[in-house]
Amino acid sequence: MALAPSARPTVTHLPPWRVSWRIYRRIFGLLRSHIGMTLLTVLCVLLATGFALVVPALLGWVIDTGIHQGNLMYLAFAAGGVLIISSLRGFFAYGQGYYSQALAAVVAYDLRNKVYAHLQRLSFDFHDDSETGQLMARMTVDIESIRQFIPLGFVRVITSVLTFGGVIVILAHISWPMTLLTLLSLPIIAVLAFQVARKLGPMWRNVQNETGDLSTVMQESLSGRRVVMSFAREAHESQKYMLKNRRLRDVQMDAMRTSAWNQPLMVFVVNAITVLALGIGGVAVIQHQMSLGNLFAVTQYILLLGTPVRAFGFMMNWLLRTLASGQRLFDVLDAQPSITDAPNAVALDNATGHVRFEDVAFTYKNGRAVLHDITLDAQPGQVIAILGATGSGKSTLLSLLPRFYDVTSGRITVDGHDVRDIKLASLRQNIGMVLQDVFLFNATIRENIALGVAGATDEQVIAAAKVARLHDFIMALPDSYETWVGERGVTLSGGQKQRLAIARTLLLDPRILVLDDSTSSVDMETEYLIHAALDAVMQGRTSFVVASRLRTVKHADQIIVLDQGRITERGTHAELLAAGGTYARLYDLQLREQEELEAMLDRAPDVAAMPVGASEEE
Repeated sequence: MALAPSARPTVTHLPPWRVSWRIYRRIFGLLRSHIGMTLLTVLCVLLATGFALVVPALLGWVIDTGIHQGNLMYLAFAAGGVLIISSLRGFFAYGQGYYSQALAAVVAYDLRNKVYAHLQRLSFDFHDDSETGQLMARMTVDIESIRQFIPLGFVRVITSVLTFGGVIVILAHISWPMTLLTLLSLPIIAVLAFQVARKLGPMWRNVQNETGDLSTVMQESLSGRRVVMSFAREAHESQKYMLKNRRLRDVQMDAMRTSAWNQPLMVFVVNAITVLALGIGGVAVIQHQMSLGNLFAVTQYILLLGTPVRAFGFMMNWLLRTLASGQRLFDVLDAQPSITDAPNAVALDNATGHVRFEDVAFTYKNGRAVLHDITLDAQPGQVIAILGATGSGKSTLLSLLPRFYDVTSGRITVDGHDVRDIKLASLRQNIGMVLQDVFLFNATIRENIALGVAGATDEQVIAAAKVARLHDFIMALPDSYETWVGERGVTLSGGQKQRLAIARTLLLDPRILVLDDSTSSVDMETEYLIHAALDAVMQGRTSFVVASRLRTVKHADQIIVLDQGRITERGTHAELLAAGGTYARLYDLQLREQEELEAMLDRAPDVAAMPVGASEEE
């Protein structure tokens, strides 16, 4: 995935172990908000492990004092003790399982909210450089890895450390030689773990990245389903998905194959230590240097080590998967929005809509210069039309006004305030935008129209729909305003989506309107109806209109013609026609013949009333 520059890891210059430690420390930091549940989980782990460690010692005591001496009372006492201790262990094991899973659930809940809210704050340049599928994978797969880490990694690590530590302490009390023998296994297990971690770490990072790539392919294919079907590319898309899916399967198999060797080797080490303990301990018992009960207890404790050792490979998997997932998530959380409120930003109250572009230039982060020396003064209530060929910078120019991007040089002011000194929310609430590519949410028509106005009444929604010439169409639907539009508005035509977007903007009642070719997807009749309504709506508002049809801009107060990011012509319709430049050529291509025909038809009744054979001059 190509992350925005600000989203790239900031700690890659550190040694790998420090990078890993920082990631784990941040993951553990997520537990601070739930310290009570965390302490309960740890307490249950402590008690469940502690009771498990008592049983072998109790059984060893029974062998030496009960069976050896033939005392039935000790046997009954031991049986009752084992039953009570096992019950307590089971009770706290239940608490360990429940609280660890509950803790994992609330941490995942917090993390999903945190990442999603952060994505909402990030600027356009981050989302320009990010793949939706990769972001979706981070919000789902990576957060799920961290959720599973708490019960399967964090809690099991605590259990393993307590078990190892407890066994070593108890064995030291029973027999120092057996303790030293058991300690021999630790460096062997540590070396095995280090070797596996060194191989598995990059493998799991690769698995997470491949998962994100697969999500991207799936998201693009499903979102572009109509295009796929139109070009009969179903087989191609299926093949592309299959290849990506196979790649993910292969890297997962490589990781699991490497991991699978880890557990048997560690169990073999523990079993080998157990055999040595039985041999050495058996000789000691025969020579009366150790009691049979102690030998039984020692072997039970060494076998008890087998449980965390068998789980160690599984824990290593989750530790390394979580490391990969944590790094991917924190890359997103560490990304800083490039567009933020200035420390002294002011609210734009009672705006009049006076907009000025002063020597504005803009260059994208990839170095592509789009706008040069743009100077423009839009007085309150004026309509400013912007024309130009594809790629001339029309949409980019208007994207600078609500600060989707910041100017590279120069400045833009609204009512005399530099837009960089206005609070973002206040600025954008005063700017209503109807974009060429209309996005509708999978919700009702009413909810889509009322998107920008919390608590909008039905009367307000209906009034906006009427102005956008959409009300009659909506009322003809079975559920009228409660009709669901489907994902991305697939149940509506292009013109209907445009009019819904216009209604949504009108409900916001902004002081500044931006119409980015908003009538490009409607027929001539609908276009005429929309503009008839917008003529009234634009009164008192500063309006910027990007259009490909001259009919929609000929009555603008000022017409700007852009070419390769520069203003090459400006003026009224009449002034630009007289200049004989690009605008005049467009007019000749689009409107001149049509307007001359309309003028002739206007005079047609007079011509029809003349006597046959008479001329117009007569």
